Amino acid sequence: MKSSFAKILVIIAIIMPNIIKSQDFNYNNNRIACSADGNAQPDLNYKGKYNYADPDDWGATPAALAMLAKKGLQGQLVHFSYNNFMPSPPHTTTRNYMKEGVDGSISRWAFNKDIFFDVGTHKNEAVKHLEKELLKSTKENPLFFINMGPSEFLYQAVKLVIDKGESEVLSNVYIISHSNYNDNHLRRPNHHTIDQVIKLSGNRLKFKRIKDQNNKNVPTEGWSSLYDWSVWEWLENHDNADLAWIWTCMKKHKEHRADISDAGMVYYLLTGDEAGNPTKFQVFLGDEIKINSKPK
Repeated sequence: MKSSFAKILVIIAIIMPNIIKSQDFNYNNNRIACSADGNAQPDLNYKGKYNYADPDDWGATPAALAMLAKKGLQGQLVHFSYNNFMPSPPHTTTRNYMKEGVDGSISRWAFNKDIFFDVGTHKNEAVKHLEKELLKSTKENPLFFINMGPSEFLYQAVKLVIDKGESEVLSNVYIISHSNYNDNHLRRPNHHTIDQVIKLSGNRLKFKRIKDQNNKNVPTEGWSSLYDWSVWEWLENHDNADLAWIWTCMKKHKEHRADISDAGMVYYLLTGDEAGNPTKFQVFLGDEIKINSKPK
């Protein structure tokens, strides 16, 4: 009898993370945090295939921020870190495309500049700022975290919360991902995957990986059409200069791909739709983004 009970406990322990990962998220204008990569500065100590990060975030970040602004959620975005390929060499010899996209979004759509952090130059401040937002999380005030880069940054912030003995707040944190790459990329041998982040939290963190937002072979599906720019031409020719600027950011992509795949997670958060595409993005943005206040 004891042996059977022990087997049941083992089975529960195995399947519980998957139960957590499969649950539905119900976003209701709650706090939002994002952490993106996008580093262009070479990481000469990295032994992997590429020494820079995925350039999709150079366009995806302005696209995602435009969607939040369209819904008037500037005040609900409480943390945005970028260039989070750690240890994130600061941009000293290479153009900082991520900062250009962030700064341009702040000036156009009235975000609070104080919640944005370039991890390459302000790593400690960025990690501690996310820790502070994690600590605020309650059932009535949950935090929704968009995983737009490797998971090590989140791991370090979660560890600070654990070390303070405040692990219970993590039960009110919801993580959204779409990318096996982001979830499992290890920039250094001592870095951690998203599964390790969840395990560190005692399986308290709620996690959902929506379907991959890259469907490169079908340009009209998802948020990445590889080298087919025709489905995005409405942006290039948009009557609103601020929205047309997103096209300019997309065109900076290092491999010349039409890819803003990480923006699909924000679209899902706001709409519940995992099947976003260029046409739905066009309808979502409409003619303009009305701003009622100036940037702080």
